[in-house]
Formats: sequence, C-alpha cells, structure tokens
Amino acid sequence: LGLGDSEYTFFCNGGKTVDQRLQELGAQHFYDTGLADDCVGLELVVDPWIDGLWLALKEAFLLQKEKEGMKSDADAVSSSFSAAPHIVHEVNLSSQVQNLKLEDEGVRSSDGLTQKRVDVNLVASARDTEPSLAHSVPPVSQSALNIPALPPEYIEVHFQDTHGENPHLSSLVSEGKTFEVPVTKAVQLTREDAIKTALLLELDIADTVFDYQPGDAFYVICPNNANEVEELLHILGLSEKAEYFVCVKVKQGTKKKGATHPQHIPERSTLKFILTWCLEIRAIPKKAFLRALVECTSDVGEKRRLQELCSRQGASEYTRFVRDANVCLLDLLHAFPSCKPSLNLLIEHLPKLQARSYSVSSSNLYQPGKLHFTFNVVEFPACPARPVSRKGLCTGWLAELVAPLLHLNKNTVDTKGGSSSTEKISIFARPNNTFHLPADPSVPFMMVGPGTGVSPFIGFLQHRQKLREEHKDQEFGETWLFFGCRHQDRDYLDELRYFLENGTLTHLKVCFSRGFSTAEVAPPKYVQDVIRLHAKEVARVLLKERGHFYVCGDKKHMADGVSDAVVDILSMEMEVDKLEAMKTLAMLREEKRYLQDVWS
Repeated sequence: LGLGDSEYTFFCNGGKTVDQRLQELGAQHFYDTGLADDCVGLELVVDPWIDGLWLALKEAFLLQKEKEGMKSDADAVSSSFSAAPHIVHEVNLSSQVQNLKLEDEGVRSSDGLTQKRVDVNLVASARDTEPSLAHSVPPVSQSALNIPALPPEYIEVHFQDTHGENPHLSSLVSEGKTFEVPVTKAVQLTREDAIKTALLLELDIADTVFDYQPGDAFYVICPNNANEVEELLHILGLSEKAEYFVCVKVKQGTKKKGATHPQHIPERSTLKFILTWCLEIRAIPKKAFLRALVECTSDVGEKRRLQELCSRQGASEYTRFVRDANVCLLDLLHAFPSCKPSLNLLIEHLPKLQARSYSVSSSNLYQPGKLHFTFNVVEFPACPARPVSRKGLCTGWLAELVAPLLHLNKNTVDTKGGSSSTEKISIFARPNNTFHLPADPSVPFMMVGPGTGVSPFIGFLQHRQKLREEHKDQEFGETWLFFGCRHQDRDYLDELRYFLENGTLTHLKVCFSRGFSTAEVAPPKYVQDVIRLHAKEVARVLLKERGHFYVCGDKKHMADGVSDAVVDILSMEMEVDKLEAMKTLAMLREEKRYLQDVWS
C-alpha cells in the first residue's frame, strides 16, 4: 500500500520503488498494489484496500497449505468462506478514486477493526430519486453501513475573561521571519468583461531585510472570511463569546495516543482570533470529522445521512457531494441544522489555516525595494451541494483589500498619487533553491507559462534586461517564452512584446484558447501544442546546448501536458522509445535543468 500525493511529480514513488524491487528479488503479488492519493483523500483507497487484504491473506495461506500437502484441511477452511465474495480484483486501487464503488453489502471488515455496523433507520421517499448532500436514495439508504470508529476526544476548552491582547501574527509562523509590508500599487491586468480577474500587487519592502531572487515565492498570511466567521459563531451559539479569551488544553484521561496541544493554537487568544487566523474553516471535512459530527446531530434522518457519507457504502457519494463539491463545515451545518458541534471538536478536526504561496513576478535588481506578484481571483461557483458561490480565501481577501486602489482599465494606481489608503499584509519568505535563472548568462533557456503562470518569468526577464544593460560585453544565451492566454488583445502581451522588442526575449510563442480565427488550419490553442511545433529547437536547447526548461502554472491541466510533449519530442528527436525518453527527462530533472513551479 503506497501513500502519496498526485500534486508531486513522482506520485507514490516510494511505494512503487519498493514494489518493483520486491518483484526483482522474486516476490509475487498475491494482492493488487494500492496507491492512495492524499490530494483526494487517502481513506478512499486505504479503507477498501485493507478490507480486501484479509480475504486475500486467507486465500494466500490456504494456497500455501495446499502446496504443503494439507489439502484436506484447506478444503475444510475454504468451504467456510465459500459464501464470501472474492473481492481481490473488485476493489479499485487506482488514485482515480472518483470511480470507486463499494456497494457490495457482502464486503465487511473483520471483527476487531475500527468499524461499526449501523442499522438502517431511514428509507428514502419513493418520490426522491436523486441523492444530494443531505439526502440519500437506494441502495445506500437501504444498506447496513460500516462506519469508522469514533475518534476519541482529546481537547478541552475553557473560556476566560475578555482582557488582554491577541498574539502577533508572526507567532503563527515557525518557518521564518514575518514582515508586515504596505501594498503600494494594485493593477487589474484583465478587462472588466474577462472570465477571470487577474490582479498585480506591488509591495514596498524597502524598510525590511526581506530579500528575494526572481523565481522565488513567498507566503501571505491570510484570514478566514469575516462574514463566514461571524456566521459560524452564530450557528454555534457563541457570538457573545467571540471576544473571550480561550484556554485550550489536552483532556486528562484521553484515549487518544500521543495527544498534544495543537501547535497552531496559541496558549491564550480570543475565540474570534482562533476562528479567523488559526483554523481552516473552509477545509473539506474528512470522514473522521463526519463521524464525530454524527454524535452532535439530534435529527435521526440527518444522523443517518452523515453516517452514510462517512461509511464504506457511501464512499462514492462522499467524493461527489463533499470532496468534489468543496463542501466545508459551514455547508454541512446548513445542510444538517440539528448538528451542533462543540468548540473542542472543531479544534480537534479542523486543520491549521495555511499561509498561501505566490510566485514573485519582479526583480529586485530592476525595481529595488519593490516586490510584485500576480494572481487570478479564484471563483467557486455555487452547486447543488454548496448553494453559495465563494471567492478563493486569500485571493478574495486580497481583492477586497485593494479594491480602493483599483481603477478598471488603467494600468497603474499608486497610493502616493492621491489615495489615502495604504493597506498592509504579513508575508514571509519561501526561497526556491532551484527555480532561478542559470548562473551562467550564456546558457539558453525556455520558459512555459500560460496565464498567471507567466508571473515568475516577468521577473526573469526584468532581471535579464537589467543585466544586459549593466554588462553590454557579456554573452547572453537565447531566451524562449511559450505563453498562452485567452484572447489576442488582452492579458500580459504588451509587456512581453516590450521584452521581445528590446532583445531581452529572443522568441515569443503565443497561443490563444479563445477567440475567432480565419485561418484554414486551426492554430494551436495550448502551450503544449505550440511546444510540439518547435520540437527541433526544444531538443537542441535541452540536449545539444544543455539549456534550462522552466514550467510554471497549473499542474493537472498544463504542466503534465507539457512534460508529455517534451517526452514525445525527446523520443522523436533522439530516435528512442518513450521509456528511454522518460529516462532522459528524469535525468534533466535531476540535473535541475527541467524545473517546475506548479500548483493544483
């Protein structure tokens, strides 16, 4: 059973390596290898894999006994399992867990495991044929359920007085020094009618020791949405205690092994501070949390539905209505109004509110004392499981924060030019030790960055331009940029064409995913398609000239496609099979010449 995260380049590589080595040493599978993906929920593969393991082990032992001449005993034992289904090859062990189906009522975990049988208490109405977050239909609604054991409580909360001060935000960060810096400029890069809103913010770091290189990233400490915090306090019946200081301790006598005080919860702070800055209240609830919420729910029907969502039998509905729908605690409390969780339960199950990472899109050599970064304002449209649309937690907060600085259809807005609003945000560094310009400026490099993925490359080109101005006799290698955007007359093209005109950028290859084309042959829509059109140049830069190749942007919908395109190019130009081309790409990664800065 391998555990991994598909956001990483080599998914479950540790488990796959061990599996391969065991086979090389002569081991044979008696049960399919499981690959669980933390990106979508480990339990969705781990739980059914463990369930199927016991039957597979029994079968393997029986086969061994037969080989040892104990066929009679084996037959006797085997007959006792004749009614049990053979599920070794029925359990979906792929990381594509959305296809997981566990509707076989014959599949049950062994006694003594952390499972519990639940009786059927609710039958769906005949007129309701479609399931939803709060409502189920047969067969799930008529199934006996296997649900996880109730996680032991280990936190106790005591309200104190309202006197004192909350800790500084820097105390929430253990990775490095925090800086509170003003936002001095805000630019809307996309038009008002654009599908996505892209913003560029400028931070003034002149009075700090914050330093960076083009290609680095940094973290923004962001709060939960204020309205959502107030709404949660109201539902929990704790609005009047919002400004009370809270003391959080490990519960004496808890049965939880290794229980410790959560490091992301201050020793002393107000309830509102905890819900605003410490807990990720938008986190997708895991099954263990749903199981705990069952005990806080008084309505029989609602209790049953929560049991279904955390059960083996409801695995596909959990994926559909909770994980894929980006449902959070607030959505659950609206869908199940009789659910009244305690504060200690929230602290136990809600994860730490993580700072958000952004790529630097400027050069401190080009603009000393300034730091630029670019982002799309993320939108989560409403859906049946979550009838409220939302903006991204950090991008929505930043957009609201700089709204007074924004003037649509203008290129720059400077607070020194008249606006009296100077907002500040807290940041800390996330140095990237590899995603930097080549140390030798004569080395050629290629950049791939559609949309806001071009952000770090703006910093690359600014830095490169300044170096060319200061070192006119220096030899500089050629530079390529494969850029994709939605329309020909929008986004970042003006700035990129400026770099092309002054020679900083040697080749600019652009594709447009939208817009009308009159060409007889449809132009390529995606950067990976444009890369394939320049196969010989890509191979030359990577193989002959030992150049660098940078990719920045969405992993699933772009970066994976780019790496596939490069593999195909290497296979074609080197005249080798795909496996050999993949090995070459792996070598380029190891040599830090094929570099990615991607997100999901």
